[in-house]
Amino acid sequence: MDFDRLVPTLRRLALEAGDRIMEVYNSPEFEVKSKGDASPVTEADEAADAIISAGLQAEFPDIALITEEQANSHALRAETFLIVDPLDGTKEFIQRRGDFTVNIAYVENGVPLRGVVYAPAQGRLFYTQADGSAVEETGTLDKQYPGTLRRIGVSIPDNDALLVVASKSHRDAATDEYIHKYRVKDMRSAGSSLKFCLVATGEADLYPRLGRTMEWDTAAGDAVLRGAGGQVVRFDDHTPLAYGKAGWDNPFFIAYAPGVALKAGIEAEK
Repeated sequence: MDFDRLVPTLRRLALEAGDRIMEVYNSPEFEVKSKGDASPVTEADEAADAIISAGLQAEFPDIALITEEQANSHALRAETFLIVDPLDGTKEFIQRRGDFTVNIAYVENGVPLRGVVYAPAQGRLFYTQADGSAVEETGTLDKQYPGTLRRIGVSIPDNDALLVVASKSHRDAATDEYIHKYRVKDMRSAGSSLKFCLVATGEADLYPRLGRTMEWDTAAGDAVLRGAGGQVVRFDDHTPLAYGKAGWDNPFFIAYAPGVALKAGIEAEK
């Protein structure tokens, strides 16, 4: 893969999709439908998916494309693929909270090598550069010309005073039980893949997820976090989270800054 070509394409398509999402978000009302699994989908999800899919297929027609909103893509099997969640955090979007993101990633041999996470309502754009390092871009977010880039990196955590981020819409007792194994200085809630980015920038040290996620929910954020020096591991055995699994389901996982003394998962203790 030509990463010098890939990265600007992912960045541009994320920004274009974000513009369309915000048009819907700022409209007086929008339609909300239910998918087969009862999860919500809006016209913003579908419009963003169309923009990203068309752009990726035009630029990289030989690379398999997996997107949340196209069920026919979920049966594909490939070692190398692009994977898209055009609007992660649909519940946050519907409730008109700003914690939703556009996510595009490139995966090779089970590893998300490059990715972009864009939170259009917050004006925060995170991505991996061609060399694999992670940056946050600030400024006008022009689609053709990148603004100021700040290389991001994970924190050096203090295990006696950890900063933890957890899901805003999917928090449960099991998650709280696991977090209580640590000495926590501060805990915040955030939606969507922004949680990976908060660990990537050092705004949090630890993000445990004990709940169902799909690979398109996590791949881009995982790529950004890896590019910032962080890690994402399975909850049960602390091995790296892998991609390209049958069905695209993720196990429970932990995203963290190296230096966090990981505790055994509840499942692993049983």
